Amino acid sequence: MAVVNPTDTGRPPARAATVNIAGTAWPVYKLEALAAAAAVALLIALITGSAQAAVLAAATAAALRWLFALVRA
Repeated sequence: MAVVNPTDTGRPPARAATVNIAGTAWPVYKLEALAAAAAVALLIALITGSAQAAVLAAATAAALRWLFALVRA
């Protein structure tokens, strides 16, 4: 009996670019999400003076960057 695996395309899976930090490979998109979140948090905190707004905006920016990387991969 033959088994067919339709998800096996014969191509190796695409690997995300990584950066070695303290012996651990971090995908670049995660570091970009952290940097975007920090920048947005600082900017919103300086503009509005509200920590709540800054944290909410930063979390949104990080989540969007992370999701775009997952969709693109």
